[in-house]
Order: sequence, then structure tokens, then C-alpha cells
Amino acid sequence: MKALRILLLSLAVPPAAHVSLAQTQDAAGCKDSPLIARFPGSIIDSCDDKADSVYTFHGIGPKSEDKSLEGEYHSIQYDLPASATDAQVERNIVTAFRNAGYTIEGGNCCFTVHMGKTWIDVEVGGGNYKLYTVTETPLTQDVVATAADLSNGITGSGHVVVNGILFDTAKADVKPESDPALQEVAKMLKGDPTLKVYVVGHTDNAGGLAANIDLSKRRAAAVVLSLTTKYGVPAGQLQPYGDGPYAPVASNKSEDGRALNRRVELVEQ
Repeated sequence: MKALRILLLSLAVPPAAHVSLAQTQDAAGCKDSPLIARFPGSIIDSCDDKADSVYTFHGIGPKSEDKSLEGEYHSIQYDLPASATDAQVERNIVTAFRNAGYTIEGGNCCFTVHMGKTWIDVEVGGGNYKLYTVTETPLTQDVVATAADLSNGITGSGHVVVNGILFDTAKADVKPESDPALQEVAKMLKGDPTLKVYVVGHTDNAGGLAANIDLSKRRAAAVVLSLTTKYGVPAGQLQPYGDGPYAPVASNKSEDGRALNRRVELVEQ
């Protein structure tokens, strides 16, 4: 990290173009990113910091698609000195990140760099440059549908998506973070012993069809097992079913759409 800061400074403009500390007036409460030094002579115009937020990176990856990531979020906008050109600033930032081991995607004023779970959007132009940084963190489901909400969904349409039932990629083990959602499902079913449902697993279309069908079946079975053994739901009220990618609720062409398609649904028998 220290080497990256030194590198950016060494590649930047000559000392004559620098602004002295007495002339620098950063926006209140804002500070530099710990990942990269500021371009010499620039000042912080604004910033935003959130412990948990979502940001969409555009046109990245082999398919040049949008990718929304959740995690620790920081944005900084710097006003550049009048002597700096956009090309000069972009060249310095790209070189600094590349030499620090980041992967560079895009160019011509706007580009994305990433390494590990850290992603940074860089925009240069109009006398300023901006950094949007997201460090990915595990998805947390702080709000789940209540038993009453689930019951109303089934009564109204015969089926309901249960948000908050989580799995690791390509795995069928129900994650511990799923407990709040499963508790509400159990509460609904135990509150109405006559209600019987199919627990339906759905996937996106990434990977082979047979593998997705198998995965959806195993996930549905894992949810049923958890509800019956951990939460005491009578086995006669539940039947697992795997639908794979056959019933999408959104386009699989974007990561956001694929995320919506990976779901567990309750369908009234």
C-alpha cells in the first residue's frame, strides 16, 4: 500500500505544478483512500462512506456486462489543478494500480480496477476525477417476510418467493444466515397444519442444464430437511422440487437478473 502511494506521487506532475498544503482545503470529514494517493495538487471536493451499500459497475468482465456488488462503499471526488490534463491523470492512476497488481478494465476516461474482493471505478474528466470503491462483504438479509406476509402471498397467488434462504455458489448447504427466513416459513406452516406446499428450488442458467436441475433439487431437499429437523414442521406439509432454470423471473443476461432467478419458492399443493 505504501509503495502504491509513493509510485503515484513519483509518476505525477513536476513539483512546479503542485499546490502547497496551505492552499489545500478538502471537504470537511473527507480523507484519501488508503489504496491510492491523490494526484498531486488536487483537493477533495466531496466524499461518501457507507458500511453496507450496493454499487453497479458497468461493462466489465468477458461479456462486458453490468455487475452490482454489495459491501463497504466509499466514493471520493477530487478537483484537479489547472495544469493537469485528463490523459496525464488517467495514465498515472492506471500505472499505479497496474503496478500494485490490480486488473484494469476499460479506458478513455472511465475504467474499473479490481483485485480480490476490492473493486474501484475511476472517472476522469471535466477538471476532476472520482473513485468509487466497493469491498465485497457477504450478503446479509436484515429484513425477511413475516409468516403473515408469506401466507398472504400464497393465498393471493398460490406461491411466494422466500427471500433470505442462502447458499454458497454451486452448493446445496443451507447457510446459517437463512435462519430468520426459515423461522417465518416454519411459523406459517405450523400455524396452519392443513397447508401443504412444494418447496421449489430455482437456479439461473449459468452452467449446464443437468447440473442446474440437480442443484435445484438438492437445495429444495436441504430446505425441507432443515424445516422438518430443525424447526419441527411436519414432513407431510412439505415436498421438495427442483425446477432449475426453467422458470426465470428476470433476464439471465445480467448479474442482477441471475441473482433474482436463484431463489426458493413455496407453491401451494
